[in-house]
Amino acid sequence: VQLQASGGGLVQAGGSLRLSCATSKRTFSNSNMGWFRQAPGKEREFVAAISWSGLSTYYVDSVKGRFTISRDNAENTVYLQMNSLKREDTAVYYCAADSALLRFPPRDYNYWGQGTQVTVSS
Repeated sequence: VQLQASGGGLVQAGGSLRLSCATSKRTFSNSNMGWFRQAPGKEREFVAAISWSGLSTYYVDSVKGRFTISRDNAENTVYLQMNSLKREDTAVYYCAADSALLRFPPRDYNYWGQGTQVTVSS
């Protein structure tokens, strides 16, 4: 299973970026989807999740009100709209899929993308 993340880049503080993550229809339609990030020297942390139906979302407190996760079931793609970016948002962002659907937000994800770098400058 492949998850292809894209959309990262360099942006000034206060700016916006939209990350995308595409996968196969079979994986996407039956999976909760999530975004994680890992900053240099830090552990990977959860950022946001969206249920397979798209009806439920969940965010880490530090991004609430600034980031929005969404999914397009026709395009088999999950998005992370990031607004009001801060320097501390700098990290490699990963998308992940949970096909077990045991709970929401998921505790575990069984498929991972390759990551896309987001750098926020002051």
